[in-house]
Amino acid sequence: MALLQLNKFTCTRDDEPLFVPIDVSIHAGQIVQVAGPNGAGKTTLLRSLCGLFDSYEGEILWQDMPLAKARFEFLSQLLYLGHQPGIKKSLTARENLQWFAGIKGAVQTLDVEGVLAKVGLAGYADIPCHQMSAGQHRRVGLARLHFDTSPLWVLDEPFTAIDKLGVERLEGLIEARAKAGGTILLTTHQALSFEGYTTIELEKFSGGANV
Repeated sequence: MALLQLNKFTCTRDDEPLFVPIDVSIHAGQIVQVAGPNGAGKTTLLRSLCGLFDSYEGEILWQDMPLAKARFEFLSQLLYLGHQPGIKKSLTARENLQWFAGIKGAVQTLDVEGVLAKVGLAGYADIPCHQMSAGQHRRVGLARLHFDTSPLWVLDEPFTAIDKLGVERLEGLIEARAKAGGTILLTTHQALSFEGYTTIELEKFSGGANV
């Protein structure tokens, strides 16, 4: 059984498809890259899956159930990281991570200092995020991947604003999650080094609007 399935799926803007409709089945343990030219709708596709964009055609199935009927189950098993880091800047790194962990019921096992050290932010636990750089904001957001065990990770350009070592660590984390049975759906302009990952190539619809 596919974890996530798209049937004749495309996102629309002004009643025009953004990309040629696709049929895709995604299974547990897969790393799947959504690729395509600028304006093809990569980010819009991810946002549609996560309920942040509702103008689309076709069918989305979560574990063989229409997403409209399985929305709660789907969202409870999803981690979404978009272009923004998704943190509250008035809070410290510790407070942000504790909030994320609370949503997932992982507060009791959360090692804030250890997780931050893994993303290159050792010693930053109690610094308000508004005092950090954009790259450090990104690292705080990405730190949740070290304790989040959601079956599906949806990551939009996760390698943005992190250095080479950070990229290598994140690739290792994603690969380890897939080997543990997690599914990762991502977009990136980074050349991927994973073995056996799958690519969904979006073909921009002729005359469609850019995203």
